Amino acid sequence: MDLLEVGKIVKPHGLDGRMKVVSYLEADNVLESLEEVFIKNGKQKAKLENVKSIKLNKKGFLIELEGVEDIDTASALAGCRVLIPSDKLEELPEGEYYWRDIVGLEVRTYDGEILGRIVRVFPTGGNDVYVCTGGEREILLPAVADIIREVDIENGIMVVSLPEGL
Repeated sequence: MDLLEVGKIVKPHGLDGRMKVVSYLEADNVLESLEEVFIKNGKQKAKLENVKSIKLNKKGFLIELEGVEDIDTASALAGCRVLIPSDKLEELPEGEYYWRDIVGLEVRTYDGEILGRIVRVFPTGGNDVYVCTGGEREILLPAVADIIREVDIENGIMVVSLPEGL
């Protein structure tokens, strides 16, 4: 099963086992229907847990899991990652991609020059930025149509048009 990391437990919230999670999701609507999630601690295998409740809040969500009934049990899970099966995600409109699909793409110019691979993505508020390494230098590519000209997930290629100085 292909799992997607959707957040990280940062601390308990209250005394009854509720936990605060920093969300990595851009749209949190997938969370509302979840009945179970996977919790992963470090290199241990992800463990399936039943969800009692999920409530959206600023910059994340609050989660209650079956069997986590007090602050001590919740505290022990701080730092763990929250994952869901990737098939729970909705299909995106054409031209939009999940970060997991972008990371690893080979980056080329229209001339066929290979610049490297996308190693990570980070949000900036207005648009995402793709970090490309492996060539002569690290390149930060704003995820805008003027720069990112083609994305071919199937063949693992991104074609870019670099402006002067980038």
